[in-house]
Amino acid sequence: MKIRVPATSANLGPGFDSCGIALSQYLSIEVLENADEWQITHSLGTDIPSDKTNLLLQTALRLAPNLTPKVLKMTSDIPLARGLGSSSSVIVAGIELANRLGNLNLSQKDKLQIATEIEGHPDNVAPAICGDFVVASYVDGDVHYVKHHFPMCDVIAYVPDVHLLTAESRSVLPDNMPYKEAVKASSIANVMIAAILNGNLPLAGVMMEEDRWHEAYRRKLVPHLDQIRALGQKVGVYGAFLSGAGPTVLILSPEENTSQMVRELEKLPISASINVLSIDQEGIQVF
Repeated sequence: MKIRVPATSANLGPGFDSCGIALSQYLSIEVLENADEWQITHSLGTDIPSDKTNLLLQTALRLAPNLTPKVLKMTSDIPLARGLGSSSSVIVAGIELANRLGNLNLSQKDKLQIATEIEGHPDNVAPAICGDFVVASYVDGDVHYVKHHFPMCDVIAYVPDVHLLTAESRSVLPDNMPYKEAVKASSIANVMIAAILNGNLPLAGVMMEEDRWHEAYRRKLVPHLDQIRALGQKVGVYGAFLSGAGPTVLILSPEENTSQMVRELEKLPISASINVLSIDQEGIQVF
């Protein structure tokens, strides 16, 4: 059995802690054989545990503590601590591992409820489970969500070679916001979502760059965001936004402008990888 979970990008600018998309990079978990103790083989570095302290097994055994130990193989091309849902993908994979090995018969909504309770918000785990574009809320312990087709475009991921932990990125956010400013922020998010539902990426991109919830406060941690937006306006992309807590920036681009945008990004004096991705429409899959 092999479990595959896509990378995700949360927020899309103003859809803070609510909106997310699934992307074509993946975490894969392969179940190999029975063992006396749980073991995970991987080549992801010494910081990633190979035993029951791994987040994957912590999640799975939380749901099904009596599972028979296995040897697992973990592979991933999702960069760690870059704002592309690396930890969320592991949590979702752990839930599915428990579901399959423990015969839990969890529904999609069950999985999302559990994942959100563990993660604290649904913006990454929802698209990892459902695929495509998901808008979700987590209020008073209840998760509500809507999946919708995301308009066709290229997704350019600009991934700086530095870590930015979510805790650090959240520490710069304010504890409250003036009511009138919150109304403006909400209206921007509403128009962004409506534009996506209508397939209007030019308008959605404009709204993505008008976020009032988090990007202004995180800008000092990701000074390349403004540079990339200036390049995007020059080339003619739809829009650019901070992926999750950063430091990755995603750029939504018409296919015909992608190559030029990549060339412009390569000129930035920052050590980074640049990947052209697509939207994963399926979410988690089991083979």
